[in-house]
Amino acid sequence: MRAVIAFGVAILPLVIGITWKPPEKATDFSLYQIYPRSYKDNDGDGIGDLRGVIQRLDHFTESNIDAVWLSPIFRSPMVDFGYDISNFTEIEPIFGTMKDFEDLLKAAHDRNLSVILDFVPNHTSNQHEWFKKSVQGIPPYDNYYVWHPGRMENGTRKPPNNWVSAMSGPAWEWKDERQAYYLHQFGSEQPDLNYYSPEVKREMEAILRFWLDKGIDGFRIDAMKYIYEDQRLLDEPLSGLTDDPNAIEYTQKIYTTDLQSTYDILPTWRQILDEYEQPKYIMVEVYSSTSATMKYYKYGADFAFNFDLITKLTINSTAADIKHIIDSWYNTMPEGSTPNWVAGNHDRSRLIKRVGEPRARAVTTFVLLLPGVGVTYYGEEIGMTEEYISWEQTVDPLGRKSGKANYQSTSRDPVRTPFQWNNSVSGGFSSNYHTWLPVNNNYKTLNLADEKKDKNSYYTFYEKLSKLKKSTQFKQATLVTKVLDEYVFAFARETEKHGSVYAITNFGNKASTVDLSVFDNIPRKLKVYYATADSKVLPWKSVGQVRRVTMPARSVVILTTLDAKF
Repeated sequence: MRAVIAFGVAILPLVIGITWKPPEKATDFSLYQIYPRSYKDNDGDGIGDLRGVIQRLDHFTESNIDAVWLSPIFRSPMVDFGYDISNFTEIEPIFGTMKDFEDLLKAAHDRNLSVILDFVPNHTSNQHEWFKKSVQGIPPYDNYYVWHPGRMENGTRKPPNNWVSAMSGPAWEWKDERQAYYLHQFGSEQPDLNYYSPEVKREMEAILRFWLDKGIDGFRIDAMKYIYEDQRLLDEPLSGLTDDPNAIEYTQKIYTTDLQSTYDILPTWRQILDEYEQPKYIMVEVYSSTSATMKYYKYGADFAFNFDLITKLTINSTAADIKHIIDSWYNTMPEGSTPNWVAGNHDRSRLIKRVGEPRARAVTTFVLLLPGVGVTYYGEEIGMTEEYISWEQTVDPLGRKSGKANYQSTSRDPVRTPFQWNNSVSGGFSSNYHTWLPVNNNYKTLNLADEKKDKNSYYTFYEKLSKLKKSTQFKQATLVTKVLDEYVFAFARETEKHGSVYAITNFGNKASTVDLSVFDNIPRKLKVYYATADSKVLPWKSVGQVRRVTMPARSVVILTTLDAKF
């Protein structure tokens, strides 16, 4: 078979592309989300820990990762697996000790890896000392949380309003000892802090400084949009989407999310981070409208996580759909801001579950080769899939709350199973046969060690693209996006002096022949940097006249100019 890309004749009309040039001081790096319970177990108890992370730090350097983000590692009853914090400045013993964390931080920095911590400012655990004292009415803790006596209707006491928790059900819980309801925008074990209290704001600022003094490189701020609520405690208008008052979508969240006060607190936190000599990052998690999300850029966030590849892209997306998703983010971002691309996290179905393995490679191409921060959720680099978790094995509070009949539609356990390192006991995650969640049954054939030996594996593909992303010259390359056919989306990263890269993806179920000459000044000959196994192209060696390219169904081809210096 000839080592060139096939020629064709059927060319469909084109959609005009956009051009986006990274800012002069562009922030462009690879960020990896570690879910500590599932990354690596060092002590054999079946739960991942900090020593396990240290043990496997070299995986990040081998995978061209620049920064790691640790999901919560703070002391917690673990009702919501760390997002219910009982002490913000102590390490949860399940994960290790403060010494373990300090050793991890040093080992990461020795490898030029930045370390980002999860900051969960909206709420605490109901086991936090602040909350215990607040229940008792002890000043100043009596005002640390949002309390209200409720309202009387026909002699019956009811919650102050119709607000619904993000975990479903009323956002208010009655506490006999206090004779009042407390607000919890998440689980009832996660009472909301009252940011109208100056003492609460000072406490949270001290927590930021505590970890910054340890030498961490920034924070991912969890559930940012929920921090402030309207003090009038008015009923929220009904959405009309459901008649179930316990459903999350029952109300329009106009009094409980994205309030101006929430934006206004961010510059204070930004100022604290800027007091330190080394640059520190603020990344905010908000599932909001595009306009509400973009506003966080203007108040001090380095970026707000971009979930559009999760929430808007589907297995049926056309090239025009993909182009719209990508172009919209660049077009609406404030000038000079940092874009970012996310394909999965601990709350959403894994990428391969959503779009299948071949298309997942196309999405990973977007994450790693589009300008900005590319975010990898642990396991995505090897193409991890979801595992069936029985009702008896289910531990996620969302799943348990839904009951045996409905848990599979809400449980997040399938996306949190242990990392598959090799084909040994428990996939190399633990020496224990019994892990906190079962290891996926496919670990014998889908694991990092085996994928490193396979030139067509997901990891080989990932490592190849992440290496390109790490190139200094590539970071400054201009982006040009094009629709080449109904399901063929392509983009170029172009430089004046260091060559260019062209990524072509076919999201459809049929082969398509497309014309690359729509990219201005594209040379007639290009090198093949990467091609999926069924693309009839020999990766890394081929040179051919490639202005007209036949793309097999669900394929990815990445080409570079002959003079590329990436």
